[in-house]
Amino acid sequence: MTPYMETIQAFVKLGKHLTDFCEKCYSNDGNLDADFNEVVTRAGQMNGWFTKDNILHALAQWGALLTEENLTDWLSHYPIKETSSPKTVGIVMAGNIPLVGFHDFLCVLLSGNNVLAKLSSNDKVLLPYLSNYLIQQEPSLATRIKFTEGKMEGFDVVIATGSNNTSRYFEYYFGKKPNIIRKNRNSVAILTGKESTEELTALGEDIFRYYGLGCRNVSKIYVPKGYDFEPFFNAIFSYKDIVDQHKYANNYDYNKAVYLMSNFKILDNGFLILKEDDGQASPISVLFYAYYDAEETLEQELNAQEEQIQCIVSKKGGIGFGETQKPKLQDYADGVDTMEFLLKL
Repeated sequence: MTPYMETIQAFVKLGKHLTDFCEKCYSNDGNLDADFNEVVTRAGQMNGWFTKDNILHALAQWGALLTEENLTDWLSHYPIKETSSPKTVGIVMAGNIPLVGFHDFLCVLLSGNNVLAKLSSNDKVLLPYLSNYLIQQEPSLATRIKFTEGKMEGFDVVIATGSNNTSRYFEYYFGKKPNIIRKNRNSVAILTGKESTEELTALGEDIFRYYGLGCRNVSKIYVPKGYDFEPFFNAIFSYKDIVDQHKYANNYDYNKAVYLMSNFKILDNGFLILKEDDGQASPISVLFYAYYDAEETLEQELNAQEEQIQCIVSKKGGIGFGETQKPKLQDYADGVDTMEFLLKL
């Protein structure tokens, strides 16, 4: 078996490991992998947003993706060749949701290159654990995966994910190297008023999963003039317990107080605030909304904001309701094909 195929098989074994662990957690099977469970617990202790439910969701999604069939189908679209001169790719990872940088990590290793990862302080334990598991399955990966806590040095290429502010620093420090530098993006949903209760409930998953911290979370909805919000509020009522999470509750209380003191007109159901706003990036516990006259005009408006939008949820040609946090292997952040970029180095 070639090193390339051995790397694929290591990820397939990792996928099964993730799936098995999540299934045991969901079924309350007492025969859990103690080390893995302890890592999940520590990740939650280090980052209050990383609840066990959200970590398991991320792990389960990767477990479903890392099958031999999925990996083979995805990679079949690229001219991958064994290389004797791999590049060292520095990956600066965000820490907004669990394992948010794993796709970059996967792309670098399967393209035949080496990883030099700088982890976010908000997500420092999950990826090292998964890396160690991969190395146990394929020991040659030990020389191809490195983590650094200090200044990143000795890299040939950079993939950096951050905010609009940090992107300026990334461009300053890394601009002379081949790079992918990602900025803020948000996701939106287009409603017509004809959605079923099931579709609106599924939209709640797009809004509330990871507490709205991901770029694939819906942070704004577009609704037709005269839209009745009552069916929407009724449909998402099942997510009411989110306000029991203290960090989310603190944001909800703070944002509600600010809006009320500023005399902003808001809609509120006790755990989510709706605010009419021209912006795209709503604060935690807030969902922006805007009215539209014609879908054609709205489509033109969103096309003009293409570089700010990650996903569009709609009944017509967008991502399905409840599907934003279930990206496929070929769904690249910011629409930049990471694998193609790496293979052209």
